[in-house]
Amino acid sequence: MYATERQQEILGKARLDGRVEVRELAEILDVTPETVRRDLTALERRGLLHRVHGGAIPVERLGFEPEVSERETLMATQKERIAKAALDELPDGGAIILDAGTTTARLAELLPTDRELTVVTHSLPIALSLASRPPFTVHLLGGTIRGRTLAAVGSWTERDVEDIFADVAFLGTNGLTVDQGLTTPDLVEAGVKRALVAASRRIVVLADHTKVGRSEFAHVAPLSVIDTLITDVGLEPELAEQIEAAGPRVVRA
Repeated sequence: MYATERQQEILGKARLDGRVEVRELAEILDVTPETVRRDLTALERRGLLHRVHGGAIPVERLGFEPEVSERETLMATQKERIAKAALDELPDGGAIILDAGTTTARLAELLPTDRELTVVTHSLPIALSLASRPPFTVHLLGGTIRGRTLAAVGSWTERDVEDIFADVAFLGTNGLTVDQGLTTPDLVEAGVKRALVAASRRIVVLADHTKVGRSEFAHVAPLSVIDTLITDVGLEPELAEQIEAAGPRVVRA
């Protein structure tokens, strides 16, 4: 059995059972535990599984929100392509909002210096990466810093957002479905995201394909208010068509 076939079988079992164990997989597939661990690592790098002690869990079954440091390494290649595609959505000048997230942080790093942009963000990493880069004017929204995402959240943040109106908001999301729209695990993060949506002329969502089909605890916005979804080629064309029928244009980078 080739590695790709073996990994597909592992992924299918994980999604069916909710968890897979290294020892059990080694016996079923008639390979060494080291081979199974390499397969699990490869699937984790593709953003399909999350490694846990002794095995792995499919990402759609995760009951927690990974730390920023963990999320930075997941789907890195796809996030790079998504961020590059998002450059086409930038205005020639004016104001943009960058939501907290690892893909929006990559977009911040790629922002071209041939135009003057006012950048509003509630993300500490994004603000720090742009603060010393002319010709950008950076506005950091205040609030309570949420350690898991390093983003300002809460009523102070939402009040700050009421004072602005941007040309484009680039949003991240933890989950996206046709029925539930955009969702995230945390209520206060959802509140800030909703405020960002209301404060922008156009909404562009940056999300790799593993976020599509997932529903999290807190609702953010329906797909009907989203102008563009930029994802990667891992998203099935049929699902992309369903999303477009609900409102946003879909770009598979």
